[in-house]
Amino acid sequence: MPSSSSDCNSVQVMASRGRRGVPARDGEQRRDEPRREDQGEQQAPAPQGPILPPPPPVDYGVFMQGLVQAMQTQAHTQAALQAQLEAQDGAMEVGWDEFVRLFRAKFVPEHIQDKMEQEFLSLT
Repeated sequence: MPSSSSDCNSVQVMASRGRRGVPARDGEQRRDEPRREDQGEQQAPAPQGPILPPPPPVDYGVFMQGLVQAMQTQAHTQAALQAQLEAQDGAMEVGWDEFVRLFRAKFVPEHIQDKMEQEFLSLT
C-alpha cells in the first residue's frame, strides 16, 4: 500500500501507460503510434515510375456510335446463326438409296460411275 499521495499518482500513471486513449507522458512515445518523423513519410508515398499526362477528353457521341455499331453487328451475327440453326432443324430426311444417288452425283464423276457399273456387271 502506498504511503503517500505521490506514490499513489505514480502507480496510476504506470498502470495507464500503453493503454489506448490515455496520453503518454511528455516526451514519451506510445507504442501504437508512429514516430513523429515517420508520419510525414507515411502520408505521402513517393510516386513510382513516370507521371503520365491525364487521358484525353472522351467524345461520348463517337463512343455511343461505336457502341451501337458493335451491338448491331452482334445482332446480325446472332440472327444469321439462328437462321442457320433453323435451316438445319428443318433439313429433310433422305432415305439411303436417295442419299447414295445424291452423294455419287456430287462426288463421283459420271465416267467413274460407268466404269464401276461395267466392273460390277462383269462379275456376274
